[in-house]
Amino acid sequence: MPVVSGRIRTPERQQSGYSAALQTPGAWKFYLAAAPARIGIAMTGLGIVWLVHGSTGSYAVAGTVTGGFAVAEAIGGPQVARLIDRYGQSRMLPVTLLLHASAVALLILLTLSAAPLWMLVLAGVLAGGSLPQIGAQTAARWSHALRGDPVISSAFALESLGTGMAFLVGPALIGTVSALVSPVAGSVLATGLVLAGGFALAAQRSTAPPSAAADSQASSERLLRKGFLAMVGTNVGVGLFFGSMQVSVTAFAVDRGSASLAGPLYSITSLISLIAGVAYGARRWRLPAPTQLVLAMTILAVTCVPLLAVNSPLALALALALPGLALAPIQVLSAVLTEAEVEPAVLTQAFTWLNSGSAAGIALGAAIAGRAVDTHGPHLGFAQALAATLFATAMAVVVRRTTGR
Repeated sequence: MPVVSGRIRTPERQQSGYSAALQTPGAWKFYLAAAPARIGIAMTGLGIVWLVHGSTGSYAVAGTVTGGFAVAEAIGGPQVARLIDRYGQSRMLPVTLLLHASAVALLILLTLSAAPLWMLVLAGVLAGGSLPQIGAQTAARWSHALRGDPVISSAFALESLGTGMAFLVGPALIGTVSALVSPVAGSVLATGLVLAGGFALAAQRSTAPPSAAADSQASSERLLRKGFLAMVGTNVGVGLFFGSMQVSVTAFAVDRGSASLAGPLYSITSLISLIAGVAYGARRWRLPAPTQLVLAMTILAVTCVPLLAVNSPLALALALALPGLALAPIQVLSAVLTEAEVEPAVLTQAFTWLNSGSAAGIALGAAIAGRAVDTHGPHLGFAQALAATLFATAMAVVVRRTTGR
C-alpha cells in the first residue's frame, strides 16, 4: 500500500525488465490511456507543415509557422508543467487540452482564409504553448511509482517505445490523410487524438503524482544544475535534427512527385528506433549511463552521413533507417539521467524542459531548413541535420564530464 509520501510501492519480485515495470499498480491503465495523445502529438508539427504549405505553397512560410509553434511549446511547456507540479495533473490537464484545441481550430480557420503570415505564426504560437506534455506526465507517474527501483530504466524504455510507436504511426497517418483527403482533415484528426488520450489520462487519478504546492516555489533553482542543463542541451541538438528532417524529407518526396510517401518515409526512422528500443530496454547494460549517451549520440551522427548522397525515394528510405538505431536509447538515457539528477517535486518540469529543449531545436531546425530547402533543395536540409547531431554529441560529452561517471 502507499507509504506516507504517496508513492506506490510494489511487492518484492524476482523479475526485471518490462514485465516488472508493467506490474506497477495502474501502469497499464495510464500507459494505454496516453497512447492516442502520443500519436496526435506526433502528428501535430508535421500536420502544420502540410496545412500551411498547402495554403501558401511555401516551405519557408510553413517552416516559420511550425517554428513559432515549437518555440511556444518550448517556452510554454515548462510553465504549464510548473502548474501541474503545483496543482496536479488531473486538475490542470483538461484546461490545457481545451486551450490547445481552440488554438488549432483558430489556425485552421486563418489558413483557410489566407490570413497574413503574422496571424498564422500567432495561431501557431498559441497551439504550441498549449500543447499538453503527455510524455512528461506519464514519465512522472513512472518515477512516482518506482523512484529508486532499478526497474525504472525499463519503465522509461517503455516510455521510449510508446513515443517510438507514436512517431511510427503519427507521421505516416498525417502524411496519408493530408495527401489523400486534405491537410485540414489531418490536423483535425491529430487534435482529436490529443484530446481523447489527454482526457483519458487525466481520468487516471490514482497513479498521478501528488501536487507539491509548497515544494514548487523553489523549482527554478532546483533545476539549475550543470548536469541537467547539459542534458537539455543534448535535447536541443536532437530537436534540431528532427526539425531539419521534417521539412527535408517532405520536400524530397514532393520534389520527386511522391508527396504521399512523405509520411511513410519519415516514419522509417521511428520504426527502426522502435525495434532498437525493444532490444535496448530488454536488458541491463554495464556501461555507465553517461558513457552510453555519448556512444549513442556518436552513432546518430555517423548514421546521418548517407543522407547527403540519396537520390531516390528508395535510397532515402534505406538512409533513414540508420539513425533510428540510436534514437530510442538516447530517449531512455535522457530520462534515466534526468530522474537521477532532479528532485521529485520538480520532476514534471524537468521532463518538460527536456521536451522544450527538443521543441526549441525543432523550431530552429524547421525554420532554417525551410529556407535552405526553398533555395538549395532538400540535401542542404539533410546536411543541417548532420550538423545538429554533431552538436548533440558534443553536449553529451559535457553531460559525461559533468556527472563524473
